Parts: sequence; C-alpha cells; structure tokens
Amino acid sequence: MNDNAPQSPSRRSVLRTTAGVAGAGIALGGLGATPAEAAEAAVPEETAGTPPRRGATMAGVPFEGRSTVRVGIVGLGNRGGSMIDLFLALPGVRVVAVCDPVKAKTERAAAKVVAAGQPSPAVYTHGEDDYENLCKRSDLDFVYVATPWDLHFEMARTAMLNGKHVGVECPIAMRLDELWQLVDLSEQTRRHCMQLENCCYGRNEMRVLRMAHAGKFGDLLHGAGAYNHDLRELMFSPTYYEGPWRRLWHTRLRGDLYPNHGFGPVANYMDVNRGDRVVSISSFGTPALGLAQYRAEKMPPGDPSWKETYIESDRTISLVQTAKGRVIRLEHDVSTPHPYSRINSLGGTRGVFEDYPARIYVEPDHKGHQWGDFAAYAGEFDHWLWKEHANPPGGHGGMDYIMIFRLMQCMRLGLVPDFDVYDAATWTAPVPLSHASIKAGGAPQPIPDFTRGEWRRARSGVDSARPDEA
Repeated sequence: MNDNAPQSPSRRSVLRTTAGVAGAGIALGGLGATPAEAAEAAVPEETAGTPPRRGATMAGVPFEGRSTVRVGIVGLGNRGGSMIDLFLALPGVRVVAVCDPVKAKTERAAAKVVAAGQPSPAVYTHGEDDYENLCKRSDLDFVYVATPWDLHFEMARTAMLNGKHVGVECPIAMRLDELWQLVDLSEQTRRHCMQLENCCYGRNEMRVLRMAHAGKFGDLLHGAGAYNHDLRELMFSPTYYEGPWRRLWHTRLRGDLYPNHGFGPVANYMDVNRGDRVVSISSFGTPALGLAQYRAEKMPPGDPSWKETYIESDRTISLVQTAKGRVIRLEHDVSTPHPYSRINSLGGTRGVFEDYPARIYVEPDHKGHQWGDFAAYAGEFDHWLWKEHANPPGGHGGMDYIMIFRLMQCMRLGLVPDFDVYDAATWTAPVPLSHASIKAGGAPQPIPDFTRGEWRRARSGVDSARPDEA
C-alpha cells in the first residue's frame, strides 16, 4: 500500500507530520468532526431504513469486452509499487498512466513499464490532487487505487465520475455514508467499483469455497476470519510507510480497522449478497495498551509519536449475524505480539475447517475426533484458477496474481466481475459499525442491505466457471 498524502490541508498535515496530534481530534471531512464522529455520522439515518435506489442494480452486470485493458495506477508505494509488476505480467493489459506525488516512485514505475516492452506511461506527480487528471484521461478503462485509507473514497468516486471502472485496496472507505455514496455512484455511472480483496483468491480459501458449495460441510452454521498481524515494528518504522498515516488511525477509532481480509472469504463461503446477507454486528474491544508500551520500549524521547494518544482496541472481537441465522466471528489485532493469522474457519452440520495451520474434520471422511489432511482435497476441489496457475508469481503466496489475472480476464472477455460494489460496502461496513458498537457497550448495530433486496437472488461469485476464451 502506498502512502500518498491526502487532499485537504488537514489531511495532508496528518500524513506528513505528527505535530499537534493528540487523541482522536483530527478532522477528516465534515465540519470539524473527529474521524470517530464522522464514521458514526450516517448510522442513525441508514438504520431507519434502506434509502431508495438511485440507479439500476450493478449485480450481474458484465464489463464491456475489449482486446486490451488500459490501466492507470494511483499510488506506487509498498503495495502499488509491487502490484504494477503483476499488471505488466498479463497479456492484453497495458499500463497507460501512473500517479504518485513522490517523483522517484513514478520514475521507478515508468521504468518497469518500459522494461516490460510497453510504451512509456503518462506520469502524474504534480501535487496531491494530480490523480484527478489521470482519471480524466480518455484512454483508460480501469483505475487501480493503492493509497492510504483516507483517500480511497474520494479516488474511487473521482474514477467513476470520469467513466472508469475502479478497484481499490481495502478498506474501500472509512464511513458508512461514504459506502452508500459509492454504491449509488456505481449504479448511476454504470461503472464497477470493487474492493480488491486478495484473500478471497487464496488457494485454501478458494478450495474451502468450492467444498462449501459442494455441500461437504453440510448446512453452514458459523465461520470466522481475522487480521491478527503484529505490525508494531512497521507502524513505528520511519521508512516503511511514508508518514504515520496507518498508526494515526489508532488515535481515531476503537473498532476493527481492517476487517476485509477475514470477512471477505467467509462472506463468500456463505453466499453473502447472493442468497444470504449480514444483518447486524456486535463488537467488543480490549484496552489500547500495545502501541503505547511498544513506544515506551523502542522510541526515543522527543519522537513525534509521543504526541499521540492511542484509543484503538488492541484486539477487537465482533459477532456478525446473517439473515439465515449464521454467525461470523471477526477479529483484529495489530498491536500485540503473536503469529500471523486470518483464522479462516468454516463450520456446518457435516464438519469444520480451520486454518493456520490448515486442518479439516468432515463426515464421513474423518472420524475418531482427529483432524484430517486438508491437502487430500486439492485434486477434487482446487479452483480452476489454481489448477491452471499452480505456481503464480507475486506476493502473498500467489493470491495477488490470481486476483489480478481474474479481474483482467473478466474485463477482456466482457464477464461479470466476481465481486462488486455491494460486496465492497458489506466487507468494509464493520469499520464504522464496530466502532459504534464498542462505544455502545457491544450493542448490536444494523448492517445496511447495500444490495437493496438483490441478496435474495442467487448468483455467481468467486466460485466462477472457467470461461471459454477465443
């Protein structure tokens, strides 16, 4: 993920310096509201009822087919600077434009494009708002956004308003009203707005998905997902992120800041927005101690981080209820020492899968209260994408490549994308709603029906059929 500075002066100062930061009092949109207040601002309105649709549904709407997908990349830091390699590795994909306010990053990206045998891309590096000029280009089909979270909403909005499909790193926005705006804009502009959730394309996740759809777990009852990842060293590193933007979110909200990696795959298993929907979330959080203790042990006196007051719960635990009565547990912890885990669990009337490490117990295959070998199911249930790309390039075990390959394939062939704006809004909704629930002592918060009733209709998703390519 890149670390471009935000658009407004207040946001820009947040990213470039920690001076004056104390507690959650950093304005983020609205008339001086704190980010926590802004995140909750739209909750009462939307819980009163689903707003009327302002355009036709985007569920099941295919891309326009094309021989070449022309891509613009906004944000060329840790994430965008590596993902460009995957776009360049795909046939029928051309990187036309790149954008980052740090000139050295755009120069490195442009050199990669030329080295891949493509024409030198247009470069946008003139200030914080130059991405708007990239989005205005007439020779772009798709805009990829890999910037700090503060900027995701406005960049996705700008891309759609300029007629571009857009894919955004998670989370897609930080406020409930912003999620509704993206849903409405996608419907009005007829442009797809997608949360590029790479974990949905993990080999284990896709195998579990196909097993669930084949009935191997029986009737589904519960699932769990998480982002439990010790990020303390990276968040306090002076070089890993360009500015302290990610750490500063721990001064703003108390809830689950990064639910998508855990939530997306489990939502797919349960066909959320495709036959079931999530209806409420109850969240609980521990005290915020981990970052302050790490700072006391590692950071010298006078470091700008000493001006920060952390309120983000070291661990949040949320329970999500679905319309069919299923339960999904979500966890978030990036502030304490522990091994990496997304939990990735699914259980039903015939058995259960749990990840980290991967293990399975399903009837009648395994008995005697002993875990079985999940690898034994690879031949029958691995997704066709993993069978055809057994050793994919790129990071995160290849899931990044699988995701980009499939997205670009859908765009070239004029297929329906594997997920859409409704999924993006649903997977991100726990960000503001978990904060609201924790603030209310764990009281359940209604999760809006972003599909406006379309969830009742079964339709395809990530468990896609292999297309017949010409």
